[in-house]
Amino acid sequence: MEYSKKLWLWLGAIFVLSFAVLGLIGREIYVKAPPVPEKIVSASGQTIYTRVDIETGREVWQTLGGMQLGSVWGHGGYVAPDWGADWLHREALTLLDVWAREKGAKDFAALNLEDQAALKDRLKRELRTNGYDASTGAITVSDERAQAMAAVGRHYASLFSSDPALKELRVQYAIPEKSIVDAKQREQLGAFFFWTSWTSVTNRPDDTITYTNNWPHEPLVGNTPSASLGIWSIASVLFLIAGIGWLLWYQARRGEDDHIEAPAGDPFLQMKPTPSMRATTKYFVTVLGLFLAQVLLGAITAHYAVEGQDFYGFQISELIPYALTRTWHTQLGIFWIATAWLATGLYVAPMLSNHEPKFQRLGVNVLWVALLVVVIGSFAGEWMAIQQKLGHGANFWFGHMGYEFVDLGRFWAILLFVGLMIWLTLVGRALWPALKRPSETRGLIGMVFVSTIAIGLFFGAALTWGRHSPLSMIEYFRWWVVHLWVEGFFEVFATAVIALIFAGLGLVRARAANTAVVFSTAVFLTGGILGTLHHLYFSGTTTPVIAWGAMFSALEVVPLALLGVEAFHNYRMTKAAPWVQTYKWPILFFVAVSFWNLVGAGILGFSINPPISLYYIQGLNMTPSHGHAALFGVYGMLGVGLMLFCLRTAYRSAVWSDAILKPAFWTLNIGLAMMVFLSLVPAGIYQSYQSITHSFWYARSPEIVHGPVMETLVWMRVPGDIVFSVGPVLLAVFMLKLLTGRKARREIGLDPSLVPAE
Repeated sequence: MEYSKKLWLWLGAIFVLSFAVLGLIGREIYVKAPPVPEKIVSASGQTIYTRVDIETGREVWQTLGGMQLGSVWGHGGYVAPDWGADWLHREALTLLDVWAREKGAKDFAALNLEDQAALKDRLKRELRTNGYDASTGAITVSDERAQAMAAVGRHYASLFSSDPALKELRVQYAIPEKSIVDAKQREQLGAFFFWTSWTSVTNRPDDTITYTNNWPHEPLVGNTPSASLGIWSIASVLFLIAGIGWLLWYQARRGEDDHIEAPAGDPFLQMKPTPSMRATTKYFVTVLGLFLAQVLLGAITAHYAVEGQDFYGFQISELIPYALTRTWHTQLGIFWIATAWLATGLYVAPMLSNHEPKFQRLGVNVLWVALLVVVIGSFAGEWMAIQQKLGHGANFWFGHMGYEFVDLGRFWAILLFVGLMIWLTLVGRALWPALKRPSETRGLIGMVFVSTIAIGLFFGAALTWGRHSPLSMIEYFRWWVVHLWVEGFFEVFATAVIALIFAGLGLVRARAANTAVVFSTAVFLTGGILGTLHHLYFSGTTTPVIAWGAMFSALEVVPLALLGVEAFHNYRMTKAAPWVQTYKWPILFFVAVSFWNLVGAGILGFSINPPISLYYIQGLNMTPSHGHAALFGVYGMLGVGLMLFCLRTAYRSAVWSDAILKPAFWTLNIGLAMMVFLSLVPAGIYQSYQSITHSFWYARSPEIVHGPVMETLVWMRVPGDIVFSVGPVLLAVFMLKLLTGRKARREIGLDPSLVPAE
């Protein structure tokens, strides 16, 4: 007991200290964020862009889908270019041509090598010199650069119109015809793209490193890795090795847990689901509906990488363009996984406390309706935004926020936050009697309760920014939601719930499970909270972000070193007693979670986490390879496993079809592996090679993205996608049979814990 208290104190100290550091770094990000100028003027006094142009341009970009259509600072989609990197490369080449014509040449390529070298050196000085005057709020550029900027601006104005000269490029970028009707707004969009480019090539005051730490890699303008990227990458690997060494020493010193004999029968067999527990079934039906929709939209989105505006010859981009299908695909992944976990909380809370609060079932039903309103309402708003049917103010509240994974408009985000508060109340009041009652599982219940509070509150980070907040701060808080809310506290919640399941089944000692969960949570959050910063290396932040992010994101990998042991123990539990076979498939999904945690979050995650690696790889297909393997492989598999456990205990009298669950399990896992390792990883490696040897712009250019290698690798996704898509269909069939099929027959003399399976 004393040891458990020490672990809780350790966990509390880690939490407080980590968020204190994260808060201090957030303050520095705010203070040193790249400035948005009041105006951009040429040396001769011509006003090129104003602050209003840049801010309005960002809102125009949001209505197009924002990060779902190309990327900014490396975050977003992969078919269209990174707009800042694209502007930077085009401006550099145009400016070189302007100077060459001043020398009497046709263009830069017509000059001799000596003159070319001189102009390249001049280009670096011109673009990297910081012309921002804080006293006037103006950026001053040379007249030649103003000329180049005007030419590049005209390119983007044509790109987002219906100019037939750029038709092929729009198809390659998966941009619909005449995306922006208003000509002025097309010009303002260019102003925002220029600003993102300016932050990436302009040195900070009194420094030799740009606002984005020299990202993207573009040797033409002197954007190459800074020394800090290499130094902190080496330090992070050493920190990782030290962390794994300490963890293995701790585990060896602690020794193996005492063996525990499984009970003779299923401890949950006689449990009668309460009305509110039964009411969660509709959540799980919704989970499968959203999952199926996500798979369908994923297939359409992936195919857009080949045809751009068509789906196997059918032109659908005017109705559901790439930016919209990718928005819905990524949001659905969050929605259905979160719904599965929220439903699990609503289900297990009364089960743990043996207490059904008054009006609990009504609350569960009301919350389900609220979640549907958020999903349907936000999807409708995003469609209207991309169809250019909302003004910028209305778009902020009801349309498309433009930031990946938190795309829903502010009104829908507030409704979701209110829904989470309702969920927190429902789960908390059902858990409270168990939390007050002394028991060996009270520590685990306490962890579920604490993580429930964190899940409810931390989505509030999505409500922190306004229409014109600094982009660096939006990125800072966006990753609070994506990394801390989704990857952090939901995982703590799920770990505690799984431990309670195994303890309730009598397969592990409650006291040992409590200690293990608190310890693993402490280890996980040690790296997990400050590890959030590894997403922000190149988002207008300073070198301390690289240092803290590199070191602590490396620690995120430390607990994954023992996942093989965890997977083996979980698998061994299916052999503990004959009756445990009734929980075989939920447990095997938990085993799959361990496997994909190691592969997706561990191997593929750490391949991109070190600063020097991410410098070259951010915004390339290595990121979605990690994302697919970690998001579905870990959190999706976990959601399915939790769903199956709840259904297993809620529907004892119904036939449980292992014959359907077995192929569902294997098609999901094999299909995901094929998708990742036959397509996404090879594509990521190929693009990474191009980024390292040439530039980031080149790795994202149509020459590479629509070259024969990349398009072949896109087609290589099809077999894996087909195999994977069978999984959710089988799960839907399983759910249909479970809810509408016949009841299981109980034969005389049959062990009542062994419910017949087809």
